[in-house]
Amino acid sequence: METESEPYVRLATLRQLHQVVAELNTARSLADTLQSVADGAIAGLGFELAAVNLVRPDGDLVVAAVAGSAGAEALMAGRVGSRSSWERRLSMGERWGDLCFIPYTEGWVLDDDDVPQWHTAGPAPRFPDEWHPMDRLFAPMYTAANGNGELLGVISVDRPRNGRRPGPWGQEALQMYAFQSAIAISNARLRANMQRALVRLEREQQALRASEESFRQAFEYAPSGMAVAEMGGDQHGRLLRTNDALCRLLGRPASAMRRLSFSDLVHPEDIGTLLRTSAEGGRAELRLARRDGTYVWVSLRNSVVADTADGPRYLLTHVEDIEERKRHELALAHRASHDSLTGLPNSAELRTRLGARLCSRRPGSLADAYASSGADGSDPRAPHGFGADGTEPFEGLDGFEGKAAGPVPFDHHIHLFAPPDGPEDDGSKGLAVLFCDLDGFKSINDRFGHNTGDAVLIEVARRLTSGVRDGDTVARLGGDEFVVLADGLGTADAQDLAVRLRNAIIPPIRVEGRAVRVGASFGIGWASCGMTAEEVLESADQRMYVEKRSRSKGNRRAAG
Repeated sequence: METESEPYVRLATLRQLHQVVAELNTARSLADTLQSVADGAIAGLGFELAAVNLVRPDGDLVVAAVAGSAGAEALMAGRVGSRSSWERRLSMGERWGDLCFIPYTEGWVLDDDDVPQWHTAGPAPRFPDEWHPMDRLFAPMYTAANGNGELLGVISVDRPRNGRRPGPWGQEALQMYAFQSAIAISNARLRANMQRALVRLEREQQALRASEESFRQAFEYAPSGMAVAEMGGDQHGRLLRTNDALCRLLGRPASAMRRLSFSDLVHPEDIGTLLRTSAEGGRAELRLARRDGTYVWVSLRNSVVADTADGPRYLLTHVEDIEERKRHELALAHRASHDSLTGLPNSAELRTRLGARLCSRRPGSLADAYASSGADGSDPRAPHGFGADGTEPFEGLDGFEGKAAGPVPFDHHIHLFAPPDGPEDDGSKGLAVLFCDLDGFKSINDRFGHNTGDAVLIEVARRLTSGVRDGDTVARLGGDEFVVLADGLGTADAQDLAVRLRNAIIPPIRVEGRAVRVGASFGIGWASCGMTAEEVLESADQRMYVEKRSRSKGNRRAAG
């Protein structure tokens, strides 16, 4: 029995306990720490058998370490006891501070539960404090002192070497040891978690380095151009990185590319397309400038990427050379809209250009008067919402029924109309349509063949094109018929132009060593809103025939 008369025994026990507690904190892993807890209960506290039951994430307790008996270790290690069975045990018996002692007189009810246990046979106690083989002593381990924290595990001990139940000193020592063990296990878990996190971080870093290397190689050695550009801020679009394929495509070194942005390289006509596609990513076809000043058509595809979860965003741009395809598309579009012999716009293109200038409303209608009136659509001198004569502004307009129809959807279209002819000419200008028909062309075809005829048509097209201004349109309707669209001309201007063009056509045309001549008859029509393109061309055609019939071949003038 422990008595105060044996202080040297307590001192020796305290030294042993200090030593085993020190060893708890030197274990290199959680498993080593758990085994050290079991071994320390034997080496420092004087028990012959100890087991550490550790709480699992699901709440049940597993036998994580056993010391003192190979047979007990083989039977119990790794086995699991349910949380409910352990809570039942810890609520029974006698409370020795945080310890739970269940004497053999009560413990028999636990013989058949699912908690792993080991008992050795022995005689019944001979005196009150003698240890019985069926006695049970448990030391719960909590994450905080005084059992106020979360249950971490339970140390179960058996068979004190002195054969007696622990006295106050032994109880205090076991309770203190359980507290220190809980600290050691928590620290071991923390270290294990940190080690796992470090391993995971290292693996992630290795994967990131491998990914970055893979991206670098894919970026650098991609067969098409690639670039990384800044996104947002004052430096939006500035090139941070370009691959060799893009540098070769534009004929610029990488060092020079880093001083530029895509807006510095794009064709001025394509800047709007670039801004739309670089705002939040997307695809566009546009032209980029080479170092020699020429432009190349590219397909530009932007993807928005982030450096980190909350880091800056960048534009990853893929640039593909589509010059050959674009040239082919443009050639197909040109062939579809231009005459194959002369290269002039064909009949369909002429009608498209002419129709784009015309609207269905005739100038001078009530709608136009309304458009040029007060801010609310009425004459400023008239009552609000009414015309100068007091009538509703929409009355009489096709598609409108009084004020209920709502405002007229006026746009910024500038109406075309025919300038006045004759002495009342007020100097206004319009879009002149000159219909040209060659005189004597059929006889050239009949006498010298179609090759000579084709050569004549090509030369006439050249002379007509040379005789008009930049921005005017010269088109071939078919056969020997041509049309000239010339905007901003008055009546006299159009007649003068027709005379100049006819005089340009009259000189001889040399074909295969012979000189041939053709004349030309011109009819002048005017494009006016409210007319269709067909009506405009038909009007000019009719004027041309009037002019052709009204004068002799030697003295023909243009009809206006």
